[in-house]
Amino acid sequence: MRLARISTPDGPVTGRYEDGVVHGDGETYEVDDETDFLPPCEPSALYCVGRNYAETLDQMEYERPAEPDFFIKPPASLLGQREPIPYPEFTEELTYAGELAAVIDEPCHDVPKAEVPDVVRGYTIMNDVDALDQQGRTARKAFDGSGPLGPWIETDLDPTAIDMRTDVAGERRQEANTELMLFDPYEIVSYLSKRFTFRPGDVVAFGSPANPGLVEPGDAVEITYEGVGTLRNTIVESSD
Repeated sequence: MRLARISTPDGPVTGRYEDGVVHGDGETYEVDDETDFLPPCEPSALYCVGRNYAETLDQMEYERPAEPDFFIKPPASLLGQREPIPYPEFTEELTYAGELAAVIDEPCHDVPKAEVPDVVRGYTIMNDVDALDQQGRTARKAFDGSGPLGPWIETDLDPTAIDMRTDVAGERRQEANTELMLFDPYEIVSYLSKRFTFRPGDVVAFGSPANPGLVEPGDAVEITYEGVGTLRNTIVESSD
């Protein structure tokens, strides 16, 4: 089942999405060309794992981590499906990363790996937008608009062996399978839950394969995870 969160004249509505219609609050809402989608959850934080694919280690000349390497994006980083990504004025090197992400369903802490499916609402897609020329991960990755998320949450998914791809301006930039992760999604959620108390709607993103190249204003970024869907956003000048 796909759970979507949309903007309506009566305010945000969350419901089951099927064939262009969202069923929620006893009403049905037609969604026009995906333009009404909001980020599919309201996290208190987005917990993001980096360096989780061997080819990324080679690309960035990193050593293989002994345990998941993570950072945090704030809620202000969120954008929804098709919402434009402003190109920040403070960077000249903006890039993308197509990531699978889990959405937490209930308050939890110290979750054993085998019990992770019980606390996950489902899976969505995140674009980990990164200003490469900034100093430190927070400056690079935690700014406004650096966390496009969506288009919905897929509740029926085994995240451990699915294909993904990212196209930028029509050019294939990423193609991999989640089985190539160094730490699998269940392992990552369990690991982070020992350090943080998750709240409903919190997001855990599992990292990205190598992401060659930068993005420029006008570039459309399309990230697809099979069984989930496609997250689409376009880079725009910050003044726009």
